[in-house]
Amino acid sequence: MKIVSREEVLNSVGQQLETSDWFTVTQDQINQFADCTRDHQFIHVDPEKAKETPFGSTIAHGFLTLSMLSHFSEAFNLVIEGVYMGVNYGFDKVRFIAPVKVGSRIRCHAKLIAAVEKNPGQFMLTNEVEVEIEGSDKPALKAEWIGMQMVK
Repeated sequence: MKIVSREEVLNSVGQQLETSDWFTVTQDQINQFADCTRDHQFIHVDPEKAKETPFGSTIAHGFLTLSMLSHFSEAFNLVIEGVYMGVNYGFDKVRFIAPVKVGSRIRCHAKLIAAVEKNPGQFMLTNEVEVEIEGSDKPALKAEWIGMQMVK
């Protein structure tokens, strides 16, 4: 996370941001996500049955990968000086491109593609994000993530 001035954030549009550290996706994490979402499809939680699929193992839920962006944003997020609140505004163009197999390492690349002061002290920031799977030619996901920061 990097603290920046209002001017710096507006001037950072188009810039590649800090890449996150690698994160290993475990079966325990997948199982816990399945419990939270009540999505216990075998491809996620049954390693024996999943071996028989084209993936050869269990895979993380696409929404689990998407939810990891909150963790990854600690590396790339630009926080405007004087911020007193930040909220998740939503996503545009979310695509799940490649499955994340259990035991895979993933990390996130981000680029600030828009920064607009919607109202005085209310900044909407849009990041183009891509979750990379170590050793894969295809990313796990691509999306445009929109956040709102309220600044004093």
